[in-house]
Amino acid sequence: MSTIARPAPGIVGEAHRLIAVARQSFADQPRPRAVLADCARRLDQPLRVALAGSIKAGKSTLLNSLVGQDIAPTDATECTRVVTWYRHGSTPGVTAVASGGATAHVVVRRGSGGLTFDLSAPAWNRPGSHEVDHLEVQWPAATLARTTLIDTPGTSSLSREVSRRTARLLTPGAEDDGDQVRVPGADAIVYLLRRLDTADLDFLERVGAGGGSAAGPLGVIGVVSRADEIGAGGLDALHSARDVAARFAGELERTGLCQAVIPVAGLLAFAAATLREQEFTAFHALAAVPAEELGAAMLSADRFARPDIALPVDPRVRAGLAARFGLFGIRMAVTLIRLGVRDSATLAAELADRSGIEELRAVLDVQFAQRADQLKAHSALTALAGVLTACPGTAADALLPRVRTLLADVHGFAELRLLSRLRAGELPLPPDDLAELHSLLGGAGVAPHLRLGLPATAPAPLVRARAAELVRKWRDRSSHPLADHRTRAACLTAARSAEGILPMLRPDR
Repeated sequence: MSTIARPAPGIVGEAHRLIAVARQSFADQPRPRAVLADCARRLDQPLRVALAGSIKAGKSTLLNSLVGQDIAPTDATECTRVVTWYRHGSTPGVTAVASGGATAHVVVRRGSGGLTFDLSAPAWNRPGSHEVDHLEVQWPAATLARTTLIDTPGTSSLSREVSRRTARLLTPGAEDDGDQVRVPGADAIVYLLRRLDTADLDFLERVGAGGGSAAGPLGVIGVVSRADEIGAGGLDALHSARDVAARFAGELERTGLCQAVIPVAGLLAFAAATLREQEFTAFHALAAVPAEELGAAMLSADRFARPDIALPVDPRVRAGLAARFGLFGIRMAVTLIRLGVRDSATLAAELADRSGIEELRAVLDVQFAQRADQLKAHSALTALAGVLTACPGTAADALLPRVRTLLADVHGFAELRLLSRLRAGELPLPPDDLAELHSLLGGAGVAPHLRLGLPATAPAPLVRARAAELVRKWRDRSSHPLADHRTRAACLTAARSAEGILPMLRPDR
């Protein structure tokens, strides 16, 4: 909208200022100074989003899908047992980092199953015996220029130490390792669910307990992963997955632990992003096979690739299709071609859309990317509060009330918390008001016209009038004599969101 001015950095600038003041008070304490220096750097770096979930939930496959490149090993190798950071770099490279800070170059091998990282004998840059703490992957991918992705080990691994690595990264303080100061490793989480069990709920509750004021990330999105496997890979698999996602969302709504739950067929999403012309040709040939005959050949992936099954595609190519697309993806590709898709680019776009990855990208943009400054500032202020609490007795102690006030009262944080609570059904408001509240809080995007429910081309006078109208409406609601405390607080938050739009309007328009 041309009439909207760019907002000031606000909370990020305040976080920088408080961290700088605190560092001066720890001149003779290297550890707190190092933690605070890292916090300050993070404010100027891309948002950190961690992918978490149980073993074999599909985290690495989803990461490859989001990046659109095959950069994360998906086999159950040693590298899937350590935390791996994927950052933007001008040239590809993988580095192993030990807990003591020693580093070693990691050899990357590419085989038929994708990339593998060789951790068998790293050549450390310092003498001695070292254990890999985490991996750092530098890769020239556009997605990583905006967001650092963190692939984590399974939260329910049979190895307690493997699960503990993820807990330490995402819920600092939940696992005591003797450190005085712990820093949140991620600013937001994408949590992959194959089923909603006690382990998932326990982990999300630990994140949620910290996300409000103490430790964990503030933003959490749930993903029903490997959604194409629901319904045995049939064409209605994603419809079944949406039903499952709705059930998961309903159960999570009562807790407010996730801001959204979305089904994604990660395998299909990645295959669509990397669709080859040879594969399109194979799908085109399979589309010419009578439906009943092809259906009989696709009773299982093994049967589909058998040499004695007569199909107009080489068995080795069929095996490759099954491995990359799964039976659901093959059925979907063949159906789309029968319906009129005539080129590989169109097929790739249609498959990506049906995989759920585009819906996930849109939600990640609204909930995370558009609120990156707020999420990063929350992590930095959380770490600052941890340092000040763990290392008392300096002049920086005077900063702690201000830091706690920011964590409790900053409006952007309040919006994110309220968006989560809306899913819990806590507010006794009519459906239309709840929908308006969701938009006003930025649930559909933080642009002013999206918050106000107006077209992008709306003139400034209309935007100003609508914002003023919503300020009055929600302030009136907050003062209703029958409104309970939670409803009053929510209405005041909505009014503040509408008020925040008015200064962004250029006075000369």
